Amino acid sequence: MSLSISVATALFGGASETSNAISASASLLVLRRAQSPDAAAKAIAAEKKDPVTLTALAQFKLALGKAKDVTAALRDPRILGVLLPALGLTDQAAYPGLVQKALLADPKDPKGVLAGLDSRFKNAATTLELKAKGLAGLTDAKVQQTLTDGYLQYQYQKGLDAQAPGMSDALYFLKNAANMKDIYSLLGNGVMRRVVTGALGLPPQMAIQPIESQARTVSSRLPLADLQNAKKVQLLAQRYLMTKADAAGSGGTGGSPFLSLFA
Repeated sequence: MSLSISVATALFGGASETSNAISASASLLVLRRAQSPDAAAKAIAAEKKDPVTLTALAQFKLALGKAKDVTAALRDPRILGVLLPALGLTDQAAYPGLVQKALLADPKDPKGVLAGLDSRFKNAATTLELKAKGLAGLTDAKVQQTLTDGYLQYQYQKGLDAQAPGMSDALYFLKNAANMKDIYSLLGNGVMRRVVTGALGLPPQMAIQPIESQARTVSSRLPLADLQNAKKVQLLAQRYLMTKADAAGSGGTGGSPFLSLFA
């Protein structure tokens, strides 16, 4: 099956865009700092005191308390403004209808709507269980804590993206690469797809090709076993960041000599 580029973007996630210019070496320095043992904990502790973050979380809880049902909740921008970032779906904010349909779907149905969407939607639907629980799936205390933690993590990583384009994608990739058991799982996750195709120098337009063709292209350049190798995963993340830095610095024309060292 082939898709138009607009439909493929909606299904699998749009690219993480930024206009910031940064050198490839500086981008790698940001990554190294972000991977230091206490970096995330310290940054998230600061986010817990940030007035903008606190206001967003307070508005989320206020709107949730006033929602009549789960459908109404998923239409409220104050709720979606926390819910989507917390679930790793920020790049889906432009598709509220798709978001609502996906989050209300049954994650256990192998032939349901989630089967054809970015796997992050299935993960989110499984976490919330809105199909079975309705609004209670959002008001559950454990879910509320999960969403709060996720939103704080998002705010921290958004700050990293401001320092180096694609940093949140790279960190997600580093955390989840080993969980990709087959090429279709990788291609079915918008962030994983973005990092791997970016690191391999494959164009976004590849998404309009039949999935089998995409799988062959990626597999020919990236043995799946590499995703179980921490050093190779690190190199892929670094190469992705370098392509993002190169694109931001050159207007997308590419050609960084530093990048060629990682070819």
